[in-house]
Amino acid sequence: MPFSKQPCLPELERLACRLRGQLVQMSHAARAPHLGSALSCVDLLVAAYWGALQIDPRHPQDPGRDRFIFSKGHAAAALYAVLAERGFFPKQWLATYGQPGSRLPEQMSPACVPGVEVATGSLGHGLSLAAGMALAGRIQGRGYRVWVVLSDGECNEGSVWEAAMFAAGRRLTNVLAIVDFNRWQATARSEEVLALSPLADKWSAFGWHVTEVNGHDIGALQRAMGRWQQTGAGPACIIARTIKGRGVSFMEDDNNWHYRIPTADEVRAAQAELGLA
Repeated sequence: MPFSKQPCLPELERLACRLRGQLVQMSHAARAPHLGSALSCVDLLVAAYWGALQIDPRHPQDPGRDRFIFSKGHAAAALYAVLAERGFFPKQWLATYGQPGSRLPEQMSPACVPGVEVATGSLGHGLSLAAGMALAGRIQGRGYRVWVVLSDGECNEGSVWEAAMFAAGRRLTNVLAIVDFNRWQATARSEEVLALSPLADKWSAFGWHVTEVNGHDIGALQRAMGRWQQTGAGPACIIARTIKGRGVSFMEDDNNWHYRIPTADEVRAAQAELGLA
């Protein structure tokens, strides 16, 4: 949906704070984990959904829409909060997150709500799906682009690199991968689990045009996304350096919040720190 007035950067930063407050509350109410992972990617989503992503919440199945694949599906709450704020479904639905019978399961199911393209709870599949959609768009003569957000931990998966080779081999300039590089996986630092570094060089060696940015600088993210759209260089990868648990000091870079659930007191403390209390 076109904006009647494009939000300015301070408005987007305040929106990101509000969304983080929503996510803390959702995790508490649903007794659902993966809060740290959700908080780290909020700015990426805000930059895309209030930026260059071509979508219309009134017509979520428009054949010409950009496709957005949220491959790090364990952080589904972040995408739900953004889709509700963007107008894809009523915000009241967020209160049902993770509840029996809800349209907002902890792990996304296909088309569970408007704006969700595919199921991505099993990690490592999103880039393959994105590459297939991008090739289909080319064959059909459609001008849409395909965006996919991955976690750095997903880059351990062989399927990611098979898809990366495929996209480069087919010169799929309509694919953008955004890596939420928060440096943590479920049980350890990403670098400790497998030899992830040098991540930018790996993507570049696979034939991708790579940009590294501060993943919490919405303006920098939007500029990087805009350059991809303007230049047509691709396939392209933005490595967004983020902090797990971003926005709440007692959660930041603390991997306990991969599985921990905030208490009522911690919700209040987080809301106060985010300026929402």
